[in-house]
Amino acid sequence: MLALLNRLMNRKPLRVALLGFGTVGSSVARILVERPELGVHVQLTHIFNRDVARKRASWVPASVGWTDSIDELFAAQPDAVVEVVGGVEPAGSWVRRALTQGVSVVTANKMLLAAHAPELLHLAATNGVQLRFEAAVAGGVPLIHGVREGLAGDRLTRVAGILNGTSNYVLSRMADSGEPMSLVLDEARKLGYAEADPSADVDGDDAAAKLVVLAGIAFRRHLRLSDIPRQSIRPVSSADFRYAQRLGCTIRQIAMVEKPHQRAGVPVEDLAASEGFHAFVGPALVLCGSHFGLNADANNVVTIAGHYGGENSFSGAGAGGPATAVAVVSDLLSLTQRTHERGEEWPSARVAPPPARPYYLRFVVRDRPGILASIAASLARQRINLDAVLQEPGYPKDALPFVITVEACEAASLRAALDEIAKSDVHAESPLALPMLLGDRERP
Repeated sequence: MLALLNRLMNRKPLRVALLGFGTVGSSVARILVERPELGVHVQLTHIFNRDVARKRASWVPASVGWTDSIDELFAAQPDAVVEVVGGVEPAGSWVRRALTQGVSVVTANKMLLAAHAPELLHLAATNGVQLRFEAAVAGGVPLIHGVREGLAGDRLTRVAGILNGTSNYVLSRMADSGEPMSLVLDEARKLGYAEADPSADVDGDDAAAKLVVLAGIAFRRHLRLSDIPRQSIRPVSSADFRYAQRLGCTIRQIAMVEKPHQRAGVPVEDLAASEGFHAFVGPALVLCGSHFGLNADANNVVTIAGHYGGENSFSGAGAGGPATAVAVVSDLLSLTQRTHERGEEWPSARVAPPPARPYYLRFVVRDRPGILASIAASLARQRINLDAVLQEPGYPKDALPFVITVEACEAASLRAALDEIAKSDVHAESPLALPMLLGDRERP
């Protein structure tokens, strides 16, 4: 760190080594090459890639060294390393090596941070260097900077957002077109929004990793990735959007973490420490006119709620090489300006069961008398009150969808009721339960 401080005091640029030259890595290099004025602060000196011969680009200046040897890269003694290789290993070992050797790190690696953020932040603090990761969540949105700098004076209570562009594209297109998910996913693949295997996106794993990072930034606590409940968007059908529309809602994949609701005489920080944080990732009903309901295509949007400042919203392109690269370069520039900033640490925290919420329940049944009465009785046995019943005409009797919305209830009680309901032989499909996130209207 002393060498870095001396270099910057003498107005020498930050010497940067780039790990990875894929979509994001090449975009980072292109920004540094095409914006020569950044050279006053940041100088790209080395690029590491496993297949140097194939990746070497003619537009990269001859002064930049290419290597497929990680030892050679570290022997060059960079001031900072940009890690855009992805994955937990070997990227994790390389990041640890950099931090241990007193080299600051900028990374876009959400999976690495979700798995090992406390350890890596401790290494950075111990060695007097920085670990920065603006690009790891909503790459095109200055979210982490906004929370750290713009909201530092508030007591944050909730972070909620659309963090996965693929799922948002699929759900918003289904809402607009009425097409089934299989067709929309094929379209998303052709446009480059979805991978050949979109499981990490549609099943919530990608958003959950980003939520772990956001929880750390907002609450200075580390939630274990495996503890975050996830629900896939796969069961959502075109019929669900029609019923949601009748309720003034649409459906989005939401990632949310929040402190427990305050109880009289108990500080909310004490509740969070003893009971943990509520967290989940999955499809939910949101109001059509809300920040989430209006967010379409592959864009991200995040709302941050605070005790003093109320709610703030951040939105923009969530991914893509150029958008993510902007966040990486911004982090590099911040390293040149904050050489005395002390690192942070995230103590572990647990994930608590979800709070009571209203739910949307969709059933697809083989129609016969008494079905609704039987379902209502199962819900009543768990002390769950019905709010509304919706049914549209035109569906076949052997696969008839209808919807029940229920008042705010505990997730465990609802699960018990649905387990009982599912034992009946009337179901053509498994029942679907989605939380309804309606702002103040969702409170019991």
